[in-house]
Amino acid sequence: MMKLAVLIPCYNEEAAIPSVVKEFQKTLPDAEIYVYDNNSTDKTTEAATKAGAIVRFEPLQGKGNVVRRMFSDIEADIYLMIDGDGSYDIPSAPKMINLLKENNLDMVVGTRDDSKGVHRAGHAFGNKIFNLILKLCFGGKFSDIFSGYRVFSKRFVKSFPALTRGFDIESEISIHSLELNLPCAEIPTPFHERFEGTHSKLSTVKDGFKILWRILSLLKEVRPFYLFGMISLFFAIVGTGLFIPILSQYLESGLVPKMPTLIVVTGIFVIAALNLFTGIILGSISSTKREIKKLFYLNKS
Repeated sequence: MMKLAVLIPCYNEEAAIPSVVKEFQKTLPDAEIYVYDNNSTDKTTEAATKAGAIVRFEPLQGKGNVVRRMFSDIEADIYLMIDGDGSYDIPSAPKMINLLKENNLDMVVGTRDDSKGVHRAGHAFGNKIFNLILKLCFGGKFSDIFSGYRVFSKRFVKSFPALTRGFDIESEISIHSLELNLPCAEIPTPFHERFEGTHSKLSTVKDGFKILWRILSLLKEVRPFYLFGMISLFFAIVGTGLFIPILSQYLESGLVPKMPTLIVVTGIFVIAALNLFTGIILGSISSTKREIKKLFYLNKS
């Protein structure tokens, strides 16, 4: 029998965690249920322990730190990760696990079906924007990159570097799967109101900027030629736009433009060239890193 681990990162989820643990005990009776407490100031630890979960701790604050610790510590064949606030649909878990097993996938994402209008308007809008940004930058067809409800294979978990510290961990997970072209799927799952007494730890604006910065940082690491190529193209277009009137003036009157003008235009073309060569060099390095990641992933199969 394949070993199944349920991983629940928690920060101040005393009100919800007992119900979450007990429902998993009914839904997945053979699973080991781990609750990772991330410096909770309430009685999350006591509530999870009393409910029958295996409780462990991560002192470094941030969901990314918790996920990295969970993936490093736990040995299993299939991993199910879910937030501890009770908003995700636990009865959907067997369907997600079966989809992963039957199709030999590396990740199944439980997308949030918000037909009840539970999702905060700012979060829902931000999710759509970041899904579009991810698609433009990395390709892929994810529709809910911030979902905290996911099922993973062992080879995914043990080959995922988990460099992020905070709520941008889900975007890093999605980009990792796109970078290595891993077999993944999405499945709609109901999304519920949080348990009374719990609240979102995500700041729409503050964490939104952090996530955007993380995506751009990963774009530099994963697709540097695309990033620097776009920058190079921008400066090349600007330089050309400034150079055409200068050339026309010279051809018509024979007058050579002033030196400062020539220096500015030349500098713009130099910046374009530097970005192009930077993209080529970093693209080669990125390709090598991708090959190493892929070999490590295959070694975990």
